This record gives sequence, structure tokens and C-alpha cells, in this order.
Amino acid sequence: MTRILWTNIPPEFQPVALEAIGDGFETDFCSAVDQVTDEQWANASAIIGAAPPAEHIAKLRNCRIYVKAAVGYDEVDIERLGAMGIAVSNTPDYGTREVADHAMALALTLAKSIAYHDESLRADPRANWRPAHNPFGKRLSVCTFGIVGIGRIGTAAALRAKAFDMDVVFHDPYTPSGYELALGVRRARSLEALMAQSDIVSIHAPLNAETRGLIGKAALAAAKPGMVLVNTARGPIIDLAALYDAMQDGRVLAAGLDVLPNEPANLQDPLLAAWHRGDAWLRHRLVLTPHSAFYTPESMRDIRAFSARTAARFLRDGELENCVNRAFLVKK
Repeated sequence: MTRILWTNIPPEFQPVALEAIGDGFETDFCSAVDQVTDEQWANASAIIGAAPPAEHIAKLRNCRIYVKAAVGYDEVDIERLGAMGIAVSNTPDYGTREVADHAMALALTLAKSIAYHDESLRADPRANWRPAHNPFGKRLSVCTFGIVGIGRIGTAAALRAKAFDMDVVFHDPYTPSGYELALGVRRARSLEALMAQSDIVSIHAPLNAETRGLIGKAALAAAKPGMVLVNTARGPIIDLAALYDAMQDGRVLAAGLDVLPNEPANLQDPLLAAWHRGDAWLRHRLVLTPHSAFYTPESMRDIRAFSARTAARFLRDGELENCVNRAFLVKK
């Protein structure tokens, strides 16, 4: 019997996984990767969930596919697994709407002064009820919404920004010519050109060697003064030291971050330390959420069902979906 191993799945989602897998398989469920036994690693034809730790990869004698139950896979050794004949797939079709919604929520929270007004009213509900001064307010219809990376989530964010009557521009060197015409948006030929014209910039790129530190000193130096920066993609895409400087000198007015280079938040970082202390210069200007953009009850069900379906289709029919290591994959 072909065995499928789940390395981290809560008990309440096991029925969802079994339904998506279908008949013809034996399934081992583990609630954490450190609970997987040597026998389970060795006998699994497919692994779903958290990646096999490096010290256990050599134990994979029968594995044909590993499915990461997430979109990002930057921590997975796709080259090593490919050399062993193990396909690696991700699960890009879950959470698209949730993450795009969250990016817009962060952008609107900052552009429409939600955090500023909430904190001002908490300080003095009567005196601050009708503020004479609003340092963050923006009319959205006169804003340019810039998108870094216009894949599935970036496209969903573009459609949402257009619904708010914003002018939408994107930078993505891997998107074919003409996509901007199909979507009814504009293309910036360089990151600097995007930064220079955007009132709000939302990041939707994957993390790789090209994008690590992409939003750094040079990119932020090119930013339109008073820009709002939003990141719901991967934390290391932004250089927090460069963002600290850009927020101190006012080039970046505000930032909404759902992801950080180190998670949980490293409060030794100067920007995060200033946020945590509530320093006056940063107050209202930095909004953090705990890598929660993807989360809804529906998305939590989808991620288990879709990743299980990917593994089962490959084992049953040889149909390989969402493979991210084709370049390294050696046929067994």
C-alpha cells in the first residue's frame, strides 16, 4: 500500500486531508515534524507539510514527492531532493484572496489614518474627536498604487486597488509583455521607476537570491517622499536598517509589515525596538501583524485539501502540479 506522510497537521484537519487524498493510500499523521519516526520517513511515498529536516533527508528511501503546504519554499533544499528523484511542489492556490485583502487592509489603515485616529482618541476621546491636523490622510483616487511582483496575489491586489480608483503600476521583469494591457494597469520598467511614482507600494514577490534585500537603501532612496510601504510577501525582501533610515528622514511616511526578516520579531532591531517602545517619531507610522495575512478558517481548510490533492494526483496518475524543482529533478 502506498503511504502518505503528513509531518504537521492538527487533528481537526485530518478528515479534510483524507477526503482530498481519496481511496487507495495509507496515511500517517504527525502533529509535528519532530514526531516523525525513522520508519515513517523511510516508508513514505509522499510527504506533505513541513519540510523534512536536513538530517532526515537521507532516510527517504521511497519518497517520490514532497508537497509544501504553503506558497513559499525558500527554506526547502529543492536541489538535493531533486537529485534524489523527489519532486517538490508548493501550494500556490490557497490564500490568494486573504493575502491580497490583508495587503489592502494595511495600506488603507495607514493611508486613511485608522491607526493614528484610534490612538489619538484613546489618548483623549473628547479633544481629539475632530482633529484639526491629519498627517496621514490620502485621497485614494489620486494615489498611485505600486506592486512589486504581479503573480497571483499581486494581480489580486491590483484588482482591489483599481476598485478604489487608484492608478496601478507594477514592476515584474518576469511577466510577459502585454499583461498590463490585459489587466488595465501600467508597467514600470525598473524598481526605481516604480518607487519614484508610487504613493503606496505593496510587495508580492517570492523570496530568492534576487529579491533578498531588494527593498533596500537604493530602492528607498528612489521612493516618492511620503510613500506608504506594505509587505505581505517575505520579510527578508525588505532591509529593515534601510527602512529605519527612510522612515527617520520621512521618505517613507508609514509601513505595514505582516512579515519580518526574523520571526518572531527581533526586538534588538532598531526599527522594531523603536516601535515596541512607542517612540514618538514612529508612533502611528508602523503597523505590524504576526504573519497572519493568509489566515481565515477557509484558507486553513484549503491549504490541507489542496496540498493533499497535489500529492495524491501525482501518486495515482503521475500528474505533477506546481513543481518547483523541475530543473533539478532526476528521474528514478
